[in-house]
Amino acid sequence: MSTSSIPLRLRRPPRRVRRALLWATLVALLLVAQTLLVLLTLNYESVRAQERVEDLAGEVTAQLRRNMQRSVQTLQALAWHEPSPERWRAEAGDLLRGRHELLRVERRNSQFEVDEAMDSPYRTPIFNQLPRTSMGIEAELACTGARRAGTPMFSRTYFVPQVGGTGLEVLDLCIPIANATRAPQYLVATLALGGLLEEAMSPEQGRVHEVSFVEGDGTRLARAGVPRGAGVYQAQRVLDLPGSSLVVRVDSAEGSPRLIPNLATALVLGLSLALFGVVLLLLRDVRKRARAESALAEALAFRKAMEDSLITGLRARDLEGRITYVNPAFCAMVGFGPDELMHTNPPAYWPTDRVEEYRVRQQARLGAVRDRGEIQQGFETEFMRKNGERFPVMIYEAPLVDTLGKQKGWMSAVLDMSAQRRVEELSRQQQDRLQATARLATVGEMASLLSHELNQPLSAIASYATGSLNLMEEPDEQTLGMLKQGLSRIAEQAERAGRVIKSVHDFVRRREQAREAISASQLIDAVMPLVRLQARKSGTRIELDIPTPPPRVLADRTMVEQVLLNLTRNGIQAMESSTPLAQRVLTIRVRQAQGRWVSFSVLDAGPGIAPEVAGRLFTPFFTTRSEGMGLGLSLCRTVIEQHGGALDFHARTAADGSPLQGTEFLFTLPATDPSRMRSEASAPGTETAAS
Repeated sequence: MSTSSIPLRLRRPPRRVRRALLWATLVALLLVAQTLLVLLTLNYESVRAQERVEDLAGEVTAQLRRNMQRSVQTLQALAWHEPSPERWRAEAGDLLRGRHELLRVERRNSQFEVDEAMDSPYRTPIFNQLPRTSMGIEAELACTGARRAGTPMFSRTYFVPQVGGTGLEVLDLCIPIANATRAPQYLVATLALGGLLEEAMSPEQGRVHEVSFVEGDGTRLARAGVPRGAGVYQAQRVLDLPGSSLVVRVDSAEGSPRLIPNLATALVLGLSLALFGVVLLLLRDVRKRARAESALAEALAFRKAMEDSLITGLRARDLEGRITYVNPAFCAMVGFGPDELMHTNPPAYWPTDRVEEYRVRQQARLGAVRDRGEIQQGFETEFMRKNGERFPVMIYEAPLVDTLGKQKGWMSAVLDMSAQRRVEELSRQQQDRLQATARLATVGEMASLLSHELNQPLSAIASYATGSLNLMEEPDEQTLGMLKQGLSRIAEQAERAGRVIKSVHDFVRRREQAREAISASQLIDAVMPLVRLQARKSGTRIELDIPTPPPRVLADRTMVEQVLLNLTRNGIQAMESSTPLAQRVLTIRVRQAQGRWVSFSVLDAGPGIAPEVAGRLFTPFFTTRSEGMGLGLSLCRTVIEQHGGALDFHARTAADGSPLQGTEFLFTLPATDPSRMRSEASAPGTETAAS
């Protein structure tokens, strides 16, 4: 097989590998060069920092040596003559005021006893905490050596405690005073190590370095300088003194060298980083074209798969309204293929009898989008399938712009609303059936009340009829009068039974009506005959609390009367078992609420509603009575919410907020004229009735 016969994609990997190796080598060389440059710069800066510390250590040591010699000369001048005690104290005081490192000057006799002593005026006497006699061993040793050598001697350093738990590290300088006529005497000066360091440093040096006296094991005796040493750059020098030696350590506050210590290194490092960035940009640009081609193909495939998987119809139109794109969901929705829809105007899915109407609407809508460049709000219209079936759709339309931001047309999302309309119609029919079921249940309960209520007039009619028949056997004037009275009683009871039957008959035969403006008192009066039937059965009193004049509401009379009947019936039943007969009072109250609403309240004196029942009270088919269906309160809330109001309940409370026995059910209905309601609400007086 020849080389030319090898497929192209089999020859590409080695070329890619070689190209990647070249780029990797270039990047590695740049990294190595940059790293070496930074390391060399950091090492150079580190060496320079160490040299500065070494130089400073030498300078401080030399200055300390000069200061020590000056102190020795000054003290020797004080010891050359034998002044009187007063003059000696005056000269010693001048010396202490001029030399801050001097803490104390003493004049001792040959037995090392202190004859005269002066303390520094700048601090508390150093031997105030402990007596000098207990800390004089170092001075005596220094004076012994000075007497033998005939020259000034320094003692070893020692620690002197101070007030508050602090202390000072000091050393003593002993100068022998020789005299041929009497025994030798000594001049002893106590120097503070910290003061010696401060006098040997300049303020600039003290701001960036820490200088200290240390022992051989590294223990710090005294320090000077504002910062603490970082421990990176250190230098030590030995300060040799007659009779003693001290180690001076200089510690720089500067830590390890920074990554960019100076401008030159920063420029070199910046140029290296810039070169490295350019290389990376070139590498990205080389690979960008190949990735762009692959990404474009993947994006086109992904977009095509996404558009094909959508159940929402997509439609694109140009500036003239011609269709330029449809997805499979839109084609399935209208029943036409893409070839039948592309570049057509008017489109085939417009109803034939509404083409001109749709054309005018399209021009107005698309023209408005072109003028404002805004996203259109959704609008509902009607399309026609290929088989002639018409169906509702919801359309959301937005401008279609290119990469330069120029509008090329419009993109529409189309939703088929047929299924939603069917669901809405099914829900409405189901709601109607539930309301009819609840009404039949109410009628059944009213029938049981009729059987009890009609029993009394029918029994009275039977008794009066029997008595009348008995009186007819012996007619006379007195008998005729009694007979006439009995017949009138029969007529009254028959009329009473007729009224009861007529009330139930009117309620059962009343059909659904449109919403109308009606007085609140008319709604309550319509249900009062049926409410009183059940109230008399249980011995409940009915109280009405209605303003004068009564407010008017806009409502479906039949449905609101059913809500009132259900709530009053529930209140009466709640008091039958546990409320004493004297307390069985059901109150129906009407009030204006917030101007444009009228509130209706039904208040009972029952045992209240348990917490576990309250959460499910309005759930359909939930009931606490064995004979109930659990639809009354659920339908009541549905009716009130359809009127725009709300139905809720809460425990009764008094005017002062204290709890009362019973429950209050309250619902609101829209008022017919809010301004009229406000003027009527200001009228004084309310009407209260009881039965």
